[in-house]
Amino acid sequence: MANSPIHFKDFGKDTIQFRHISPDDLSPLPGDFENKPWTPLSEEVKEKYAAILDDTCILPIPMPKTKEEEEELVNKFISGMRKLFQRENNWTFLAMLETTMEHCAKCQTCSESCHLYEATGGDEMYRPNFRTEIFRRIYQKYVKKDPLARWRHGDIDLNWRTVARLGELAYRCNICRRCAQACPIGVDNALVAREIRKIFSQEMGIACPELHEKGSMLQLKTGSSTQMTGMVVKDNMDFIDEDFSEETGFSFKTPWDVEGADILLIHNAGEIMAWPENIAAFHIIFEAAGLSWTLSSELAGYDSINYGVFYDDVQFARTAILQAQAAKKLGVKKIVIAECGHAHKALTVIADRVLPEPLKVPRESYLPLLRDIVLSGKIEFDPSRNDFPVTLHDPCNMTRLMGIIRPQREIVKALCPQFREMTPHGAFNYCCGGGSGYAIMHRNNIEEWRMKVAGRKKLSQILGAFSDCRGPEAKKYVAAPCSNCKGQIRDMIKNYGLMENETLAYGGIVELVVNAMKAVNPGFIKWEEYG
Repeated sequence: MANSPIHFKDFGKDTIQFRHISPDDLSPLPGDFENKPWTPLSEEVKEKYAAILDDTCILPIPMPKTKEEEEELVNKFISGMRKLFQRENNWTFLAMLETTMEHCAKCQTCSESCHLYEATGGDEMYRPNFRTEIFRRIYQKYVKKDPLARWRHGDIDLNWRTVARLGELAYRCNICRRCAQACPIGVDNALVAREIRKIFSQEMGIACPELHEKGSMLQLKTGSSTQMTGMVVKDNMDFIDEDFSEETGFSFKTPWDVEGADILLIHNAGEIMAWPENIAAFHIIFEAAGLSWTLSSELAGYDSINYGVFYDDVQFARTAILQAQAAKKLGVKKIVIAECGHAHKALTVIADRVLPEPLKVPRESYLPLLRDIVLSGKIEFDPSRNDFPVTLHDPCNMTRLMGIIRPQREIVKALCPQFREMTPHGAFNYCCGGGSGYAIMHRNNIEEWRMKVAGRKKLSQILGAFSDCRGPEAKKYVAAPCSNCKGQIRDMIKNYGLMENETLAYGGIVELVVNAMKAVNPGFIKWEEYG
């Protein structure tokens, strides 16, 4: 059934599950990896939620219990869709959305660029344009009200199952925008996925709990989706300062709330808990380079996370404003965003569209700054400390969206003698599979979907980059300058049992920089911690 033809009229059919993913249909991985059977969803989940597409359930849409609830689901969706095409309600993305609705040539160039489509052996449901075409047919008939819509674009049965499945289908996209890059016209199918998510959140009150309740709402309340308040973050940072000063032999103390500093550095707060070595590496480099910098203890000022970017404009704007206000209060010259891919996109190119002019403090990626530090001669390096195979993962939001491609390569080429690229790389690199919020999702069997489908192409790339140095005797390092990407790569390494036969470390770029610093004790990267 997995690769059987799909007719759009079938999308709203009265069946509990729409598709199945067969392990035999998944694209092969380099080496001897067995495609294990899918862990089925529990009957409780199937009965509780309205849209089971393909053996998993990501968006918890409550199953309607009455005809009135079914109609309400449809009516709210149409209401939200109409608002998407009103400038006063959606000025941020309207132009690209209209382009996507009106000008798709249906050439399917986007399909060949999609890692999900390829990973599932070409399952039609994962064609980037499949979701968009369903959305387009509803738009033409119910929003644009084209009397010839059925003749021009084909009809679709608009019922509650169609709506529910379309919402779930919007969460079968990493929003990596590789399809948009490949499109000769500029159609952005990933944007459609994100806008459908927005309808469900802003109009219908339905969102993934990891992104909403445990994500942006928690951040607005406590200052971070990790639940760490400013006081707790300071305490944690004291331990990081003390532990890594002793370990590295390089004494440093994190500056807090320094008014008039040149730089406000904002981390993904998850790094503090999961990868404190990344935090320490940044602070060692900034201190060694003699920069004027600070962290902020203001609400959301110490956490670059903004999960609203994945599903909800209102939540996005609330968080971005708090982060900008923290910088404005300290009077810093600019915000520098540390290793977090979606934070780069959120606080720069998208925040430009929603921040009021008084809050538009200059904001930039850490990568050009780090490149300048490494190549300036201010810090002495010994590249032989990094003389092991290193490959580089390009986070989608830094590369494809923002075009930051050369600085990170100049850094690793200067400090890593055995650097090798993934194929493809740069703006054409594949998503890690954890993008658009998946990396933090572990409900039901979502993690299994992340491993087997969403992350499949990335794992294949990593294995391919190290094809000449497999085995436990060869130390290897995957540089992934994004917190969510690191989490996804960590989970894939564990899920596929790579550490049983490999010595494979993963981390950011700043760890490689500190590992090569002569002023730091050798061995900043600790291979035994990845076993």
